[in-house]
Amino acid sequence: MNHLEILAPAGSLESIYPAVRMGANAVYIGAWKMSARSSAQNFNKEELKTAVEYCHARGVKVYLACNTLVHDDEFRTAWDIIRYACELPVDALIMQDIGLISLVRKYAPDMRIHGSTQMSVHTSMGVQYLEKMGLKRVVLSRELSENEIREIKDKTNAELEIFVHGALCMSVSGQCYFSAMLGSRSGNRGACAQPCRLPFSDGFRNNYALSLKDNSIIEHLHELSEMGITSAKIEGRMKRPEYVGIAVKACRESLDKGTIDKDIYGKLQAVFSRSGFTDGYFTGKLGADMFGIRSKENVTSATEKILSDIRTMYKDEKPLVPVEMDFRMKNGENISLKVHDNDGNEVSISGAVPEKALKVALSEEKCRTNLTKTGGTPFFENSFHADIQDGLTVPMSEINALRRNALEQLIEKRTQRNPVNCLEPTFPLTNSRKNKSPKYFRGRFVNSDIPDSFLDSELIYVPMNLTDEEYNSLMDKGFAVAVEIPRGMFGIENKIFEKLKHIQTLGINEVLASNIGAVEMAKNLDMDIHGGFGLNITNTASVEWAEKEGLLDIEVSIELTLEQIAKLGGKIPLGIVSYGLMPLMLTRNNPAPKTNFIRDRKGIDFPVQTYGACTEVLNSVPVILSDRKNELKGIDFEVYRFSVENSVEIGENSILFHKNTLGKGNFTRGLYYRGVI
Repeated sequence: MNHLEILAPAGSLESIYPAVRMGANAVYIGAWKMSARSSAQNFNKEELKTAVEYCHARGVKVYLACNTLVHDDEFRTAWDIIRYACELPVDALIMQDIGLISLVRKYAPDMRIHGSTQMSVHTSMGVQYLEKMGLKRVVLSRELSENEIREIKDKTNAELEIFVHGALCMSVSGQCYFSAMLGSRSGNRGACAQPCRLPFSDGFRNNYALSLKDNSIIEHLHELSEMGITSAKIEGRMKRPEYVGIAVKACRESLDKGTIDKDIYGKLQAVFSRSGFTDGYFTGKLGADMFGIRSKENVTSATEKILSDIRTMYKDEKPLVPVEMDFRMKNGENISLKVHDNDGNEVSISGAVPEKALKVALSEEKCRTNLTKTGGTPFFENSFHADIQDGLTVPMSEINALRRNALEQLIEKRTQRNPVNCLEPTFPLTNSRKNKSPKYFRGRFVNSDIPDSFLDSELIYVPMNLTDEEYNSLMDKGFAVAVEIPRGMFGIENKIFEKLKHIQTLGINEVLASNIGAVEMAKNLDMDIHGGFGLNITNTASVEWAEKEGLLDIEVSIELTLEQIAKLGGKIPLGIVSYGLMPLMLTRNNPAPKTNFIRDRKGIDFPVQTYGACTEVLNSVPVILSDRKNELKGIDFEVYRFSVENSVEIGENSILFHKNTLGKGNFTRGLYYRGVI
């Protein structure tokens, strides 16, 4: 089972050492920009170089997390980081932004890319799509069960990475807009303010309906290994070094011994937890037991004694790299030592010319004893061979100098890697769009009760759970019908695929796809694809990706401002959601199954609505731009997104849209003016 990689987080250089010394096979770190953990200390250029050299010398890989969404005016900065990562080089980039990924594949094709969990990939077709793009590994969504992971693995060839310990967001990663909408701090850009950890009542019993316990499936590593998973990932780049060390130690024990020492597990729980741990997603046991908060007892459990005990475990260098040594001592020749490692690196060092021994000649045993004293280095002797002529000797200082110089040079050689070739794109990216006012509108609905006022809409998006009679009725009335593929398809991918094939027989061939897996599914069925906001299109490169992939049009990210949207390039039509209760979260664990709403500490209610395999937590008030039509530049269509409204309310709103006026009640402009950081 030792093929399973243990992947540790490191938010700073201080966390690199416990990760490596406790037995991690790889670490993932963030640069000074583009890290989804912007609150972590992260690494500047010098620290990044130090980290890469330290890890490579010890046989540990380094993955650089460039896993945030990028705006057009940030591409130069982003590419500076990419270029530097290629120069070092790091072993892989962890990426979210589909446009930036496209550029790396084009201009640095030999750089290895891992698809971030922020890409919301949770189906086999999602993985298959990224495989075709040239990505070597996909970090799957945390919400998958063991059986669902097995099914994905059986249908794909890419390496799969699974989170095995650490914080568990309520929302599917990459589909949370809660922090952005409430405070302009985007989780997709590494600035999440974690509003989910605040009190939200489900109106029944749970007063922290958006706060889950920390995930921990460390005790299931043998199952992951058996099914062929490549990497076991620990969350926690914002956590202290002691957390990193003890989490790696627990993973190493589980993998190597099949069990975790009680003392180690106790320290793991003491150093950080939220009311304990949960394996609910992996075991398929969802529900109330998965919820938890960071209590006073959780905070105080990390005593200085426990932290000191953990630091003691990793304070010294650990022998991680096996070496073979060949020593030669012949009359009239300089003594020499060759040392080579299991990666093909070799160094050869010469010393003094030996003398005839007056009393005791240098024995092989004495020579071996001194040459294999590798303490304080990352090496240990795996094999030793000596070719010593009888009757000769040299001072022990010469022997020790051979060893010291050889191992120092071997460390240096192990840190030297050929850079990855990286070309320079042309910036800024081309802007070929014309500023114009929107010409078309579309409606998104949750049932078939759609007012006739939407007959003149360009498209209506309807759910996949309608009956054949409902689909036919809508088309008979004259509606242009497209079906919405759920953003959450956990465990129901095959069911959705078969339903889409049936829907095609009714004469419907257009879909709204808001997930990479949904795009691949529709492509496999040769359907006409309209891209949804869940694809997180935030820049021109991403628009051009959508165009290249044959999407007919795209809803841009709901985190962009109108000004940013107006400056986007690309040629395919762009749209925005200009009305609706914006989805703040996409959750697999329903936060309010009995009430269909959650209530914050100020008494404000947020509706909860289920579609597909997930639940959406909606904003408390709708976005409305009906009175701002003249400010919608570079936008080809608007989407009116209906969720909890009844048919009368939908009809009333449509009148306001056509009159370009505001109705009554509270509303928001969303992020279209204030944007996100």
